[in-house]
Amino acid sequence: MGIVNMNNKNQTCIDECNKCAQACLECMKMCLDEPDAANRKKCIAKLHECASICKEAASFMAADSCHAMELCKLCATICNECAQECGAFKDDHCAKCAAECRKCVREYQSMQ
Repeated sequence: MGIVNMNNKNQTCIDECNKCAQACLECMKMCLDEPDAANRKKCIAKLHECASICKEAASFMAADSCHAMELCKLCATICNECAQECGAFKDDHCAKCAAECRKCVREYQSMQ
């Protein structure tokens, strides 16, 4: 039994963090399947880091943690870094992931 509070003051950012985490995990899987996967080590590591921090930021916001905004600030930094890493590759999945990371950053910035 669970309750989903769709009126959470940070719901839009929670949703964007979850979308970003999903995009990063999907992109990571596709990058691992690329023929030049060895050249994508740094990008793959950043995708993993970004997905992890986005999931945690969403959890902190959902719980209305007093440290949520501190974690969200770090999340935005990592999302920016991930967008830059993905931007170095011309694959459609990397472009889509970079765009999702940038959306997550903009949503964080709109909460300030």
